[in-house]
Amino acid sequence: MLELKKRVIIMNVPRTIRAYCPRCNMHTEHTVSLYKEGKRRALAKGERHHEREKKGYGGQKYPMLRRKAKTTKKQTLKLRCKKCGYISHRKGVRLRRLTIE
Repeated sequence: MLELKKRVIIMNVPRTIRAYCPRCNMHTEHTVSLYKEGKRRALAKGERHHEREKKGYGGQKYPMLRRKAKTTKKQTLKLRCKKCGYISHRKGVRLRRLTIE
């Protein structure tokens, strides 16, 4: 039987990088931070609809995830332009650990 080695993917990201700013329309210095989701609103239309679908007989409209399928998350970087303060996101990469130096 073929044994697969598990790779732990670690990525070091500098605290400031030069990236394109759409507002300045040129490459400028950006501060890098990790994007974090905001708190979900219980009264949002989608949340209310989801609760209504789960309620009563018949239960869940789609299967509930009983066991965790993924071992890593896609980490998204939040870039803030030092010149104008514009915030943009850099697409997430699937990795185990991300450190901002």
